[in-house]
Amino acid sequence: MMKDLTEGKPGKILWQFTLPMFVSVVFQQLYNIADSIIVGNFAGHGENALAAVGASYPITMIFMAIAMGCNVGCSVVISQLFGAKRYQEMKTAVSTTILASLVLSLSLTALGLLLSRSMMVAIQTPENIFYDADVYLRIYIGGFVFLFLYNVVTGIFTSLGDSKTPLYFLIGSSLSNIALDWVFVAVFHWDVAGVAWATFLCQGAACILAVITLKNRLKTVACEEKPEFFSFHMLKRIALIAIPSILQQSFISVGNIFIQRLINGYGSSVIAGYSAAIKVNTFAITCFSTLGNAVSNFTAQNVGAGKNDRVKKGFYAGLKMGFLIGVPFFLLCFFRGNLVIRMFMKEEALEALNTGIQFLKIVSPFYFVVSMKLIADGLLRGAGAMSCFMASTFSDLILRVVLGYILAIPFATTGIWMSWPVGWSIGTALSLIFYGKGMWKVNRQEK
Repeated sequence: MMKDLTEGKPGKILWQFTLPMFVSVVFQQLYNIADSIIVGNFAGHGENALAAVGASYPITMIFMAIAMGCNVGCSVVISQLFGAKRYQEMKTAVSTTILASLVLSLSLTALGLLLSRSMMVAIQTPENIFYDADVYLRIYIGGFVFLFLYNVVTGIFTSLGDSKTPLYFLIGSSLSNIALDWVFVAVFHWDVAGVAWATFLCQGAACILAVITLKNRLKTVACEEKPEFFSFHMLKRIALIAIPSILQQSFISVGNIFIQRLINGYGSSVIAGYSAAIKVNTFAITCFSTLGNAVSNFTAQNVGAGKNDRVKKGFYAGLKMGFLIGVPFFLLCFFRGNLVIRMFMKEEALEALNTGIQFLKIVSPFYFVVSMKLIADGLLRGAGAMSCFMASTFSDLILRVVLGYILAIPFATTGIWMSWPVGWSIGTALSLIFYGKGMWKVNRQEK
């Protein structure tokens, strides 16, 4: 099921490669949304339970950011080696990545469990939701090893041109997760803890199965000599991509914590409304990010094969796909945002409902803008132009956080929501400038 992305019509190849990834995103985000819907409607004090999960969300995203950064680092290097047909080094890159990821994830789990309560205090979590938020976070961090390894392994599959295998795992994991959410919350009444335990169990099973499948899949790739199991040289090469990616993802998550801290000052109703809206917004952004990841793998394989002309064709195909994806999200969030937000809460939660609707109306028209940014970022990352990639991302993030705090003074929460479009727009302009100037052609990674 491994696929060479250096041959065939770029637009068609990109569509075929990306489609299973989109289906994966749909299942993953449907699970996330169902997760919040079940908590908001069936847990005791539904609005507070939803707020508790939402309050811990930015902290959980820091851990996810590190996993995704490692995912990106290994994916780019493995894609380049696979495109260059250097299979022995590719296998070394895979085993080195998994071993390093295991050590890193165990270290982060220990650190997270030690500091979880302090982090909840630092973002000024309201007292009425503090206990539930802390319980959710501790269980989540306890299962972080599974989450980390699962994301890294699925990244390896996609770097080998196989976007279908991760889809199968995700479908199984998401459906079982929703089922366990229902049982633990609606039947057993475990409330917020039930949601966290459902994720822990399903992610653990998916991780173990994914690692076993990857091991069996790599056995089918023939090498002239036995590859090294671990290589510091290969680790350094992966780290040159992974560390900037981890910093990029982590800075975004840290920025979201500052935003969450600001929002927490407006009370649990606003937190609940924001929690619902940000889940919907994350659905849209994750679709664009997935397309960006597909462009990244496409770019990396073709850069490895020395086919820069195909990279440009893949980029323009990606832009068209991004526009098509953006249309339904914009129409739904802008014109029917009330129906979307109502799924997450009971009718009487009017302040929370209005908060979520307002957020979606402000940010959704700019989905077309951010889609261009994430696709251009995927190309820059796949080519190894990490300084350009980071400059664009950090500009977006810093502006979003700073403007959120400044605009909150005269406009309250409306000002916070307005910071999203401004940050996205400036970050997109930078990404497109970097692409237009051809800075991605200077591949800084070792061939």
